[in-house]
Amino acid sequence: MDEMNKEVSELKELTVGELVTGKVVKIEDKQILVDIGWKTDGIVPINELSNLHIETANEVVSMDDELTLKIKKISDDEVILSKQAVDTEQAWIELEEKLETGEVFEATVKEIVKGGLVVDVGVRGFVPASLVEVHFVDDFSSYLNKSLQLKVIELDRTKNRVILSHRAVVEAEEAIQKEQLLSSLTEGQVVEGKVARITDFGVFVDLGGIDGLVHISELAHEHVDHASDVVKEDEPIKVKVLSVDPESERISLSVKATLPGPWENIEDKLTPGDVVEGVVKRLVHFGAFVEVLPRVEGLVHISQISTEHIGSPQEVLEVDQKVEVKILDVNEKEKRISLSIKEIELEKNQQELKTYERDDDESGFSFGDVIGDQLDKLKE
Repeated sequence: MDEMNKEVSELKELTVGELVTGKVVKIEDKQILVDIGWKTDGIVPINELSNLHIETANEVVSMDDELTLKIKKISDDEVILSKQAVDTEQAWIELEEKLETGEVFEATVKEIVKGGLVVDVGVRGFVPASLVEVHFVDDFSSYLNKSLQLKVIELDRTKNRVILSHRAVVEAEEAIQKEQLLSSLTEGQVVEGKVARITDFGVFVDLGGIDGLVHISELAHEHVDHASDVVKEDEPIKVKVLSVDPESERISLSVKATLPGPWENIEDKLTPGDVVEGVVKRLVHFGAFVEVLPRVEGLVHISQISTEHIGSPQEVLEVDQKVEVKILDVNEKEKRISLSIKEIELEKNQQELKTYERDDDESGFSFGDVIGDQLDKLKE
């Protein structure tokens, strides 16, 4: 009699809505049994185990797990419990705190549904497709069972609405990386990057979290019509920082500045006394500028253009004309080369005179003899 009264007393101590703790003692496909110290084990139906869809109870719990449960229903011989109700209440409290603080947390993707991902955050959380990544994702199948870092974007408890974002986490991380990178870049610094995009006006280079622009004029020392002729997307590239504007996040870069210039080691390529072929590029009143190597011009002063007196270079030269010039002086530091056409002509004249004199000696007649004979005939 005492035992029966004790059981009745214990039964009356349980009330609907009360929280109890117990240990999992049996797991069936559609329910679990929990020892809560009552006359019979409490029952947790599968639909009271999780806010997410599950096929079997062992997806959520294991034997001997200690659970906190909410009493949903009491009858003479059984008590129906809910894990979902407890998890939901606690989840909402935590989610509201996370929304307020902007906390980043991890959750596992449980389902791939139309329009996005479903994650377990104690309640059913939804990550819309547009908030998964900063880039477009065509197939989300690889995200199943994947752990993602998330932030709470929107909560509506009356509608059981929980909107989460992984993209916001990525964007925040990228913003920090950008700030750190911008503060570390200095004018004149040479860095490695990767070609991100090619446009009509230049190339955007990914420096590791932020893009910088190489204007088409800074791609090479020579003229470039199309950037794609010089670089390809995704290829590594070395660039020099020309300027950094942290406020607008604009970074100007140069590939040309990292390449040997046309004047570099010019004194090893051209030596005074050398005769080279060049092309007349510009005519000015004091002389002519002649390109003797790609993008390297030297000056033929007007006094060095011809053995005869001329009033202007245009009298004997024209733009794009090919000419032979003699190197008079090379100055790499000042990027200056002095050239002469006249000296070549003088040397040719001297050579022709020597050749003539040699031929004259071999013939047995002197120049004076020939002139003398002519004078004698005139006298007659």
